[in-house]
Amino acid sequence: MPRPTCSCAAPATPTGRSPCCARPWRRGASRFPSTGAAFRAEGGAPGEWTGERTVDWFEETLHDGIRQSLAVDRMLHREHTGLHDLAIFENRTFGRVLALDGAIQTTEADEYVYHEMLAHPAILARKAALGSTAGRSGPGDGLDILIVGGGDGGCLREALRHPEVRAMQVEIDPRVVDLAKTWLPALSAGAFDDPRAELAIADGARFVAETGRRFDVAIVDSTDPVGPGAALFTEDFYRNCKRCLKDGGVLVTQNGVPALQGGELAASHAAFRALFADPACYLAPVPTYNGGFMAFGWASDDAGLRRWSAATIRDRIDAIGLETRYFNADIFAAAFALPNDIRSLLRA
Repeated sequence: MPRPTCSCAAPATPTGRSPCCARPWRRGASRFPSTGAAFRAEGGAPGEWTGERTVDWFEETLHDGIRQSLAVDRMLHREHTGLHDLAIFENRTFGRVLALDGAIQTTEADEYVYHEMLAHPAILARKAALGSTAGRSGPGDGLDILIVGGGDGGCLREALRHPEVRAMQVEIDPRVVDLAKTWLPALSAGAFDDPRAELAIADGARFVAETGRRFDVAIVDSTDPVGPGAALFTEDFYRNCKRCLKDGGVLVTQNGVPALQGGELAASHAAFRALFADPACYLAPVPTYNGGFMAFGWASDDAGLRRWSAATIRDRIDAIGLETRYFNADIFAAAFALPNDIRSLLRA
């Protein structure tokens, strides 16, 4: 879930980033933990914890008045990519962690919840609407999926578990893709090398505004709405996404944690109401993203897509032998059941 570069105008630090972006790393006055303060013996196996006391911490201050800290047990890679300030490190609880511009994007321990819930509900619902149960190879058959963002490859991995899927991914930063493949290979699990996958290094907002291609499902695995990522939360962007959809297609977006980012969810839903016949939202718990349930936006002109029975979704799951760690047919229906406070946000 790549995040954009900071847009502040403060003078750059020697690392090339403005001071407001230099806060995530705590070790005295140092932004990044020094290599001399490693937490395992030199040459220790990845994930091995020596039991030494932690002195290096990654501190995420994404939300005002809230700080989330993860021990940096081993720094694996860090660089400024030209678009993002990127770091990949090991943590004894979450495994390998990808952070961009001071915010945690994904971790080995719980990425499956986010990526399964981003991909499977929409793909299975669209398959049910089209009467698809298993892979088909005839000309014109299959399901065309667009992924905007998602450079770590986790969403692409899950989408391609459906045999009939052809996926087009648009990612703005090639280094996110390359470094995730190097240091977090299980996230993409070879998906970028699948002949059914096409990767374009391009601006996602521009792509949906200009492309002539049409998709059954569009998934926006985006940043939070700051800096360049703000363009992926506008009504114009959603309008262009709708233009890219086939009749009855569905748009899925990540909309943050409602308890802390309620305005983001409300604004996106208002845009969905203006553009689509059936705007909705569904939820999933992702431990890495503090503040409670994660919200996913859902928008389609086919009101029946999110109302398939568990039995119908289960038939589609069983037909391809799809094995998941979090998502299942019962979760499909349950995820759209919203508590009253979130319902109130969506009515705002």
